[in-house]
This record gives sequence, C-alpha cells and structure tokens, in this order.
Amino acid sequence: MAITVFIADDQAMVRQGFGALLAAQPDISVVGDAPDGKVAVAEVLRLRPDVVLMDVRMPEMNGLEAADRILSASLEPPVRVLMLTTFDIDDYVYEALRVGASGFMLKDAPAEELVRAVRVVADGEALLAPTVTRRLIADVTSRRAARRPEPAQLSALTPREREVLELIARGLSNTEIAESLFVAEQTVKTHVGKVLAKLNLRDRAQAVVLAYETGVVTPG
Repeated sequence: MAITVFIADDQAMVRQGFGALLAAQPDISVVGDAPDGKVAVAEVLRLRPDVVLMDVRMPEMNGLEAADRILSASLEPPVRVLMLTTFDIDDYVYEALRVGASGFMLKDAPAEELVRAVRVVADGEALLAPTVTRRLIADVTSRRAARRPEPAQLSALTPREREVLELIARGLSNTEIAESLFVAEQTVKTHVGKVLAKLNLRDRAQAVVLAYETGVVTPG
C-alpha cells in the first residue's frame, strides 16, 4: 500500500513542489495540504495520513504546537510527523523531538533525501539532518548539570534492551544494530518495540533525547 502524506507549509510553492515530487513516487500518495498549523491539525485528524511534513514556522499555529496536538491524539495507526525548517539552528528542534516528532529535515535538502526521509519515517525510524543531530547533542550536553535523574523505567530494561537503546542513541538503524549485535533484524525490531513501550516513548527520536538527557550515552 502507498505511504500517505500530508504537507503543511505556509508557502504555496513549497506545498506544490513537495507535493509534485512525492506524488511522482510509485509508493507515495499525497492526500492533502494546509497553509497553517490550525488547518493542518484538523485535516490530519480527519485524514489520518502515515506521514505529515510540517513546517516549523506558520501562521495561526506554529508547527511545534500543531505537531504536539496531532501526536497527543495518539492516533492508531500512528501518524508520524517530520518537521521541515529552513534553519538548522531553529529553536524548536529540541522541543519538537520531545513532543514526539520523528525527525527534522532542512528544506534545502536534495529531493532524493526528502523522498527517503518520508519512507524512513513511515517505517517507524527517526531521521535527523546531520547538522541538526550535532546541535541536539550539544544542547542536551549543555543541560547535563541539570540532568534529570535516570527514569525508574530504565531499570526494567534487560541488558540487551539497554544495549539496543544505546545503539539507537548513537544513530544506528535497525539493520546496523542487527549487524553490530549479530542478530536478525526482526529481533532488533522486537527489542526496539519493548524499549519504547517500557520507557513510554513514542518513537526513536524521543529515545535519543532520553538517552542523552539521562547519561545512558554521552557524546564522543
């Protein structure tokens, strides 16, 4: 079945350009778009696409608040939100990941990267532009003095599940984790699902944030 995508951006040319690019893919279907966050929330809750491309800065309601409202609805099957921004130093990056966005892409990324991003996010993976990842890690590291205590849920993880969490935080995909641990990729998917469930996290992006915040992993 085709991956259904909704595009929220206040610039008509961006919506049309991204829409044409994605609609040209045999496995992707664009089901709607919106010029602001308020309309986006209403339409996404109605249409329930697989992936929402959400501009960070929009009128009526910004992309962060719109993403929070959509993700807080806990739709089933889940809607994945991929934030789009012109700036890799946008102040919304960290908070967007905390509310459950599956990643960030820069608007000037090559077309093939945007298409790949939609497929990756639709498959439940987290995706961050490299410059955004570096900023996220630097931001989290700067907060270490005020780091929150390790959540009690972490003690519920088995040694292998904690190992998987560490590898997720290092940016490894399921395939790479499987190769690193010498296990089947399906086994990794099972471990990832258990990690997210035990830690009450929406997706891998939130797992990365928690792992760095709590010191499960450190930069370097």
